[in-house]
Amino acid sequence: MGKWQIDAMLDAALNYIKNNATQMFVCSGQPANYAGVAAVALADKGSLSGSDFTGPADGDTNGRKLTVNAQTGITVDSSGDATHIALCSADTLLYVTTCTTQTLTAGNTVDTPAWDIEIADAA
Repeated sequence: MGKWQIDAMLDAALNYIKNNATQMFVCSGQPANYAGVAAVALADKGSLSGSDFTGPADGDTNGRKLTVNAQTGITVDSSGDATHIALCSADTLLYVTTCTTQTLTAGNTVDTPAWDIEIADAA
């Protein structure tokens, strides 16, 4: 017998991020928790809302995905090599992913391209 789940179950997880993420941080490493973001944050977009996301929708190969829309002109607060992106609520680390390493300089701005959070179908 195969494995299966309803799309609504995966959408609920993705909508949790979409409905609760209010901040996006460009980081020099992976934070372990919300308190740890401060030690690695290089730049932050502190005003995310549901309109900064597209989906949930069908995943690229299977499952479901949520697209984080491109963000432009994010002020860089600290210099360093950006390696991770973190999505947070007001007090909770919600999701962390890697990004292409880029050297950032304080006082400049950084743009992030659109990227996906994908959850695969049960296998």
